[in-house]
Amino acid sequence: MTDFLAAEVRRLRTVEQLSVREIRARTGLGRNRAHELLRGVPPPERTRRPRAKDDLRSAAVELRAEGRSVNDIARQLGVAKSTAYQWVRHLPLDADSAVAERRREHPALMSEARWAAHREARDAAQAAERARAAGVVGSLDERDLLLGAAIYWCEGTKSKPWRRDDRLQFVNSDPGLLALFLRFLEVCGIGRDVPGYRVSIHETADAEAAVSWWARELDLPVERFRPASLKKHRAVTVRRNTGDDYRGCLVITVPRSRELYWRIEGMIAELFRITGGGNKN
Repeated sequence: MTDFLAAEVRRLRTVEQLSVREIRARTGLGRNRAHELLRGVPPPERTRRPRAKDDLRSAAVELRAEGRSVNDIARQLGVAKSTAYQWVRHLPLDADSAVAERRREHPALMSEARWAAHREARDAAQAAERARAAGVVGSLDERDLLLGAAIYWCEGTKSKPWRRDDRLQFVNSDPGLLALFLRFLEVCGIGRDVPGYRVSIHETADAEAAVSWWARELDLPVERFRPASLKKHRAVTVRRNTGDDYRGCLVITVPRSRELYWRIEGMIAELFRITGGGNKN
């Protein structure tokens, strides 16, 4: 009986070209049972519903044949880029087509010209703003001790409750910040012949050349430099601080600087109090 029923269902599909609904009405089968017996049997053409995007797919193929990009196709047809790509991925652009050639050259030239103008305007605005800001700096005075204190609190070594280290040690690779810190020390009565200096640099670099450069750049006594601290090179690390202009970091350590460190703590604590912050070191 089961074999006869299966054969009859398939005959109704293939010979009489009935739909699932019509077969169920003829045989009294349930939906799941009917689909099970029809597994592998294609539906009749008359029951197929046209897909809503068939026309768009055809249009996408035609546009691709004209040399249009996926972005252009998606924008013109109002579909997602991923959809447009799925429709035309089997149709690569003709590298020799005139449309493709114009598409490669024209946007690139326009983009370069546009960015050149942008960079020129940006650089001019930057130069003007820097000149305006430089004009308000003026000369340093006693109040500018706060500037040095703030710089140190941002970049210098600070004592912790679990590790007391009440001394000044400033580490940086920026000659400008280091020069400001040295100026701060001079205002506090500490000349450049008082601190100890040490270069921290990767072992693959020229440590001796770095020491000479820092001494010249900041007018520091070479005899106050201690042996350089060499960082181990790791082959798996991709480093960008290489080349002749890499000089590592300079470590400035001020001996017997406990009281000056406390003064900085006091200034920063008062600044935090005024601004409503807290002394979170």
